[in-house]
Amino acid sequence: MANYYIPARYLMEKIVDAEIIESPFITSKTIEIGNKYSPEFVCTPFKYTLGTLIESLDMGANVLIQFGGGCRYGYYSELQKQILKDLGYKFELYNLVTAGKTDIKRIYKIIKKIDRKFNTFKGLYYIFITYKMVKYMDKIDDYIRQNIGFEVEKNSFTNLLNEMLKKFKSVNNPISLSILYHKYFKKFKKLKTNKPKNCLKVGVIGELYTLQEPFSNYYLEKELASFNIEIKRFTNVNYLLFSNKKTTNKALKKTKKYMKYKMGADASSNVYWTKYLAENKYDGIIHIKSSFCTPEIGVMPILDKVANDYNIPIIYFSFDANTSEVGIKTRIEAFYDMIEMRRK
Repeated sequence: MANYYIPARYLMEKIVDAEIIESPFITSKTIEIGNKYSPEFVCTPFKYTLGTLIESLDMGANVLIQFGGGCRYGYYSELQKQILKDLGYKFELYNLVTAGKTDIKRIYKIIKKIDRKFNTFKGLYYIFITYKMVKYMDKIDDYIRQNIGFEVEKNSFTNLLNEMLKKFKSVNNPISLSILYHKYFKKFKKLKTNKPKNCLKVGVIGELYTLQEPFSNYYLEKELASFNIEIKRFTNVNYLLFSNKKTTNKALKKTKKYMKYKMGADASSNVYWTKYLAENKYDGIIHIKSSFCTPEIGVMPILDKVANDYNIPIIYFSFDANTSEVGIKTRIEAFYDMIEMRRK
């Protein structure tokens, strides 16, 4: 999922004595494989991740590690495990999150199964470094979204990001990581941009996987940036691990007019964020989800209600293996034309 394979691999290489196989980037081949062996009406991330698991097993992996979630994603591991067993693969699959909750004792037992010599103190040390790495990556990504659409030199932000991530792979302590982060943040701020004071601003909300994995949303943020738009996105791994529950509870308090109960996954938070974006004078909102994502389908009428009350345009994109990239680009261009005309 996006660049998060870097801290994931970093952590596993540091804490367990095992060969870590880096899953290949998602391609049309990945989707084709996942589509072939998945139930037809399952949500799209299931197909993407199943395809990735099969490619990883074909590369020689014999232990698979997965994070479950607070919706149907929580059942992925059981169903995918059975599909892979039926296909004849021999492996162990461990889901580190069950029923949307993280059980530290259970995770400890799983790691001990993988490496009996696992050192708890060493593990905690590198978990802390990995946590900081993810936090720094998310902060840099937020800054890039706000400014990449106005870069003077093409790919300057992307090239600098790749350089920083390459350096992150070799850090051995939190101090050197912090120094690297602050050094590169200064470099990002020095990159030349041509950003007007009153630029167009768009918030992107929706289902967590489709939001964060660029291939699954056809690089929607990159397309938006090409129209000189400042982008705001709330969902990242740091939010999912540490702020999700707090935000959901805040959403219920701040949006009593629109909902009384939690709606599963990030649906409740998306109502709150829609209200936030409207109150902070954003020019438009893009809601993206995978096909058949039940919580996000359920929340769409509520988002319409909020958008109508605050007079802010909102557009919905749904992605699956058969989504037309040309169609997505055409709708983004039309949305841009509309919010630009409204601004004028």
